Amino acid sequence: MSWEQVYEQWINEENIPENLKKELKDLKEDPEKCEDAFYAPLEFGTAGMRGILGAGINRMNVFTIRQATEGLARFMDAEGIETKRRGVAIAYDSRHMSPEFAMEAAKTLAKHDIPAFVFESLRPTPELSFAVRYLNAFSGIMITASHNPAAYNGYKVYGADGGQMPPADADALTKYVREVENPLKVEVLSDDQAKESDLITIIGEEVDTAYLKEVKTVTINQELISEMGKELKLVYTPLHGTGKMLGEKALKQAGFEKFVLVPEQAIADPDFTTVKSPNPEEHSAFEYAIRLGEKEDADLLIATDPDADRLGAAVRLPNGNYQVLTGNQLGSIMIQYILEAHKQAGTLPENAVVLKSIVSSELATAITAKYQTKMVDVLTGFKFIAEKIEQYEEDHSQTFMFGFEESYGYLVKAFVRDKDAIQALVLLAEVAAFYKKQGKTLYDGLQDIFKEYGYFEEKTISVTLSGIEGSEKIKALMTKFREEAPVSFADIKVTQTEDFKELTRTSADGKVETLTTPPSDVLKYFLEDGSWIAIRPSGTEPKIKFYLATKATSQEEADQKIKNFEQAVNALTK
Repeated sequence: MSWEQVYEQWINEENIPENLKKELKDLKEDPEKCEDAFYAPLEFGTAGMRGILGAGINRMNVFTIRQATEGLARFMDAEGIETKRRGVAIAYDSRHMSPEFAMEAAKTLAKHDIPAFVFESLRPTPELSFAVRYLNAFSGIMITASHNPAAYNGYKVYGADGGQMPPADADALTKYVREVENPLKVEVLSDDQAKESDLITIIGEEVDTAYLKEVKTVTINQELISEMGKELKLVYTPLHGTGKMLGEKALKQAGFEKFVLVPEQAIADPDFTTVKSPNPEEHSAFEYAIRLGEKEDADLLIATDPDADRLGAAVRLPNGNYQVLTGNQLGSIMIQYILEAHKQAGTLPENAVVLKSIVSSELATAITAKYQTKMVDVLTGFKFIAEKIEQYEEDHSQTFMFGFEESYGYLVKAFVRDKDAIQALVLLAEVAAFYKKQGKTLYDGLQDIFKEYGYFEEKTISVTLSGIEGSEKIKALMTKFREEAPVSFADIKVTQTEDFKELTRTSADGKVETLTTPPSDVLKYFLEDGSWIAIRPSGTEPKIKFYLATKATSQEEADQKIKNFEQAVNALTK
């Protein structure tokens, strides 16, 4: 069926909501926009789906939500009655249409006699992950577009372990979703039926209490917090999202007394009116926090993204200004503290393990080596960290200590199986208290780490290429790098290339080894000076990402190397 025919199908459908009807009429006047909305279904991949709100099969709306949930329901039907009885936990963030999408998912599941446990109001992604485990549900749905702009929303699916579905289950689910040919014809309970149905249960306080009880275990040195919690000055902003309620409670129960919320950004706002992008990776997201931090003379500024799975921070410099740290720097600081604190307390397990993604800093690896702790690299996507945790719990081969990705995602304790900014919020405050007791800031702590391990520097370049044309450009770029393999970057020779799609590791002398990870569209180049560069298309956004990483003997040398690599990558992508 052509996109024009699909459009006609939609505009002639009787049950289209009024807001979508108006948009459909407007689209008729703009063929290019109309084609983009109808040329192909919104991609449903291993991380679920994410897209612009609006009418069409390539947009987020009640019908694409029903289609995805119908696929999940059919997947559960095939698994049998015991699977169905376990039900599905559903949470949502502060975005436009999030509460409505959550209820549409519940009504779709109920039509298949599958119980849905829906949070009463907005909750963070990590609490949804926890709720799946706490309720012994078979699956979880999180309605969120994470840190994307206000025009977006999304749909993430979780497995029974509380992690995003691993590739095998995700592929099976995707097959069922794609078999739903016409999202307009998916049957759901009516609103009246939903109110009467005993298959839809509203949840909230009980799960909050259970989650916060587990968050208490994140604290390593309670004596330290009891002493310094009254002195550490902390500014926290949830960036108009879900982090406020649980973040505030978690800090208080840990013993931090001198923290303040950025008032303008403590309000749930689907338009994110105070920021260009609600992304703690962006320095501009800290504008209000910095202003308040200067007024309060704060030691540390922390921001969580709208669904509170990612955390960013800004630290005070010797001159009184604030510097936003990278995800790699934050991860390394937390690893250093966790391993040292447990070593001092005599509680560091002999089989301790830290997990990170293949595009995260090797500084973390250097730190774990000092503490004789194993570092395991996994593919990008926190589900791969969750899979490893599950494996270690089953075979008892390793004891999980920490997991992180350079994109500001961290997990301290395994009662959650996804990135958890609430856990990281509490831990980072403890780390800041540790340095404050020594008369230092987190910035000073980072400089100490660099002096000991070397000056590691990383940078991620994200190139956004939207629409049909953009998707083709991303594919063409990946093809180009495979067919015209670079032999050097900035005049530094490539010594080894890893292709995670072909599962090959190729040395400069032509020797080929086989990689053991699941396949993924990622290329990683190792250079003769110890630097590396990786390339991968984003799994959730219309972007291609270039990861640059180096190590040097000074900050100036590291900065210059990264600048040279950036110029080399820009030249190769023209």
